Amino acid sequence: MTTDTKSQKSRKVAVLGPMPRDQIVTEDGERFEKYGCALYTAVALSALLDAGDAIVPVTHVRRKDEGPLKQILASFPNIDTSGITSSADQGDGVELRYIEQNRRVERQTSFMNPILPADVAAVLDADAFVCVPITDYEVGQATLRHIKEHSGATIVLDAHGPTTTLTRSGERQPRVWADQDIWLPYVDILKMNLDEAHSMWVGESAEMAADPPKQITEEKQITEELRDLARYCLERGVGAVCVTLDEHGCVSFRRDGSGGITEEFVDPVPVEHVVDTTGAGDSFAAGLAYGYLAYRDYVVACQYGNAMGAQRCTGPGTDLNVYLSREATERQIRATYGPGPYRPGA
Repeated sequence: MTTDTKSQKSRKVAVLGPMPRDQIVTEDGERFEKYGCALYTAVALSALLDAGDAIVPVTHVRRKDEGPLKQILASFPNIDTSGITSSADQGDGVELRYIEQNRRVERQTSFMNPILPADVAAVLDADAFVCVPITDYEVGQATLRHIKEHSGATIVLDAHGPTTTLTRSGERQPRVWADQDIWLPYVDILKMNLDEAHSMWVGESAEMAADPPKQITEEKQITEELRDLARYCLERGVGAVCVTLDEHGCVSFRRDGSGGITEEFVDPVPVEHVVDTTGAGDSFAAGLAYGYLAYRDYVVACQYGNAMGAQRCTGPGTDLNVYLSREATERQIRATYGPGPYRPGA
């Protein structure tokens, strides 16, 4: 692993997604409130990027939440809060009730207005866009297309948004990502977990089985179904597909020089005691974006993703000080993965 030296040119990363007011009930029955989602992504990036770099969250919130959110972020000097707006007085509110460490029941109580192309006009000069929607309406395909057509930035998309929808009572439920073909050409790195992979299982025939393939596993046994899904995405313009596997780490898929598909498992960064997994995926997305921005290597990007996701789990959801400095994170990565792999230009 080669340490990323301070860049000659300052970098800018835009983070698109909600900063919902979350009401959490843990599996032990503990209750607390906090802000989440894109807040975690922005703060994790703040820990990794330099003081002269800029992280710009673009989100819509309720008027009563704008001040508290900006106050929270004021302690992170490389976060620019100008993209946090409340003109429509709409923002997400979410209730999360944990059944197990990685299983929860979700209900949405209020809804932000979508992030539209006009909302990203001021950040089209960003080096990367990290899109972490939690529901299907928040960051739409038209916004990704606008970014791709007017920016040279790397676009990271968390599939949690387009694979999740709401019932009339506000319950958050998985949905089939049936229109994925019109999204994929505008995504450079697609992040998903296994549940979201199930929601993408449409493929060329556009026929749904009664049940998703049971062979998809969290173990180090990648099935042909998951390979086919990755190939499907890569053939439609995605640069890399990263599938997170909870405590098993993640696996990345990319094209090799001959046009074939390369898959690589990236072991997890160990966590001695998991306190709260809320925001682990949002933090993973931050590390994934930073690692690729700094090294242009998908495996190294996944290592950073695993590190930031692991750090998030070491404290309660209200604690934004769980993220280590970049130097400490790189020591954590070297301790887990050794001095490699590091392949410049891969």
